[in-house]
Amino acid sequence: MATELGPTPVKAPASGGTPVHHAPKGVGEDNRIASQGRWASWLLAPTIIALGIVIVYPIISAIVMSFQKDAGLDPATGLFTAGGPAGIQNYVNWLAQQCSAPAGGTVACPPGTLGGQFWSATATTFFFTVVTVAFETVLGFWMAMIMAREFRGRSLVRAAVLVPWAIPTAVTAKLWFFIFAFEGIANKLFNTTILWTGSEWPAKWAVVIADVWKTTPFMALLILAGLQMIPAEVYEAAKVDGATAWQRFRLITLPLVKPALMVAVLFRTLDALRMFDLPYILTGGANNTTTLSILVINQIRQGFNAAAALSTITFIIIFLVAFIFVRFLGANVVEQSGATGKGKK
Repeated sequence: MATELGPTPVKAPASGGTPVHHAPKGVGEDNRIASQGRWASWLLAPTIIALGIVIVYPIISAIVMSFQKDAGLDPATGLFTAGGPAGIQNYVNWLAQQCSAPAGGTVACPPGTLGGQFWSATATTFFFTVVTVAFETVLGFWMAMIMAREFRGRSLVRAAVLVPWAIPTAVTAKLWFFIFAFEGIANKLFNTTILWTGSEWPAKWAVVIADVWKTTPFMALLILAGLQMIPAEVYEAAKVDGATAWQRFRLITLPLVKPALMVAVLFRTLDALRMFDLPYILTGGANNTTTLSILVINQIRQGFNAAAALSTITFIIIFLVAFIFVRFLGANVVEQSGATGKGKK
């Protein structure tokens, strides 16, 4: 109903008197909404402040540190220096893989030094991310399709699938370390003599296998949630129209589950880009399995400010990947939720 713009006069009593004017309709409702908004702001304020302290302050502090020199011995004079402003030199050193020269200035970092591992660590990080997320998406989709069906013991299967994901990553890494040992289960089972953690590509695939085993249930759980949002009537109507199983999967399942699938891929991609504990425990970062997160931790032992610059670069890389997913690949859970809500009205 439309709200009247002006006050509505009411007839005066029989004894006479001035007509009474009521407040416009909707004013009380607006005041109630405004009051609720103020209460919501007060209730959210402590949480926002806590998030600012826990998240925003460390980020700003790391960025400020990244523009400072690390304290240490000056290679030109041999004297101790307390650091000082460095401008963007820390970023240039990482991106150009430059190290301080004994006579002053910078030179190309020798192979094997931390400064000379930036681009190889970046390539390794993206290799682990692309390969693990691809395998986990395919296997997770397959597992979700199975768990979405009606069968006896489905609840038990769903609970059992989540066991690898529930195990702490450090425990998972140590478990697979023993499996991939030279005298471990993997070589015994396949009758091989592979040095899984002693050479480059076996070590990389060992990390991939361990990560896929642990994190595929996470993908399956998120995709399963998307599958359960698809109405059963849609599949029944497609069957009546004579659609095959492949046509139902391609024309119904994939389009309708895409929002949940893209959000799952986004979450898993961001998690894989900061992978640290699994390769660190399984291989120690040896044999070209050093990720950006491992490189940051190793650099902290030599200089906090240079490590802050590297962590800022890592943050920017992860932010750009997230932006690409949200802006161009449709992994925007907020917009999808809003569209779903409008569709239900």
